[in-house]
Amino acid sequence: MVTYLDAAATSRVDPRVAQVVLHWMTEEFGNAGSRTHEYGTRAKRAVAQAREYLAGTVGAKPEELIFTSGATESNNIAILGLTPFAEKSGRRHIITSAIEHKAVLEPLEHLASRGYEVEYIKPGQSGRVSVEAVLERLRPDTLLVSLMHVNNETGIIQPVADLARELQKTPTFLHVDAAQGYAKVPTDLKAPIDMISISGHKIGAPKGVGALVLRRRGWNKVPLEPIMFGGGQERKLRPGTLPVPLIMGLAEASRNFHNEHAQWQVQSEGVRKNLLAALSQTRFSINGDALHAVPHILNVSFDDLDAEALIVALKDQVAVATGSACTSASYTPSHVLTAMGLPEHAAKNGLRLSWFPNQAQDLDVDALVAEIIKLQPEG
Repeated sequence: MVTYLDAAATSRVDPRVAQVVLHWMTEEFGNAGSRTHEYGTRAKRAVAQAREYLAGTVGAKPEELIFTSGATESNNIAILGLTPFAEKSGRRHIITSAIEHKAVLEPLEHLASRGYEVEYIKPGQSGRVSVEAVLERLRPDTLLVSLMHVNNETGIIQPVADLARELQKTPTFLHVDAAQGYAKVPTDLKAPIDMISISGHKIGAPKGVGALVLRRRGWNKVPLEPIMFGGGQERKLRPGTLPVPLIMGLAEASRNFHNEHAQWQVQSEGVRKNLLAALSQTRFSINGDALHAVPHILNVSFDDLDAEALIVALKDQVAVATGSACTSASYTPSHVLTAMGLPEHAAKNGLRLSWFPNQAQDLDVDALVAEIIKLQPEG
């Protein structure tokens, strides 16, 4: 039995969520945009209830949340949708970090190719970008700060709540990619963050659904314009027929996760504690500041041991990764660990272990460590 330790890449759909999705696929299959019959009315009502619940989890109003296909699309709408306003206002300076997910870095690279000035802050070996580092780079023409909530490779929590409160004093917008942090570090996202990207498949919902929160500042909306066209759904920012089954699955997964958060936290910390105790028999280092990490992601580098070789050796025991699922097939040094300024060996050989507690119950830590010890040369 291979233990799944790659929950940062994706999670198994919760069986309770699957039942809800199936119901809205096969029983209540109406289009929420259909206004001439009860099937459409029930679908529309269900979507409205899901929207209200999900917005409430981050302290937003229902009209401040739109549904998308996931955090990648939400990131693109948030970043690229600001460009018409940027052109009109002359504000073409953007601040981000060098450890962002490709779903943020690549839209920003596109803007850089169009003449925008993008600054990339490196966090240092803690893996955590400081609020001061952002504030000292602010300029009158700074349009946007985009900083992730929880890093997908190291699990380090970024100070987005503190940053949000500071940026509220300025005209600069804050976008937070919360794919890894939504529902897991819930209090942070209730801060006055202008735009929040949410992904469903990190919390037990199906792949292909997410949301973008667009919080008003007083009466003022975030001045986004659509990057796709064709129907006018979702405040005219995200056209297309709403995937009612997936939306209902996202709401159900979020509700379950919030209701069981305390249990998840304790159990995740328990898995982490057991792993670290067992790994103490090896020579390894933790990448990033453990004091600011989520409990379910652990990034480590083993002395004198190649991470790719280790993954192959452990493939019959555990499913693990070297980093982001979007780039793990490239076998290049992690851009996150490199940006943190870690020694070359550590940056090239960071191993990410991430888990849902109920999927890590059969983890044989002794066998795992025994394999590592067998491969690691004696120091």
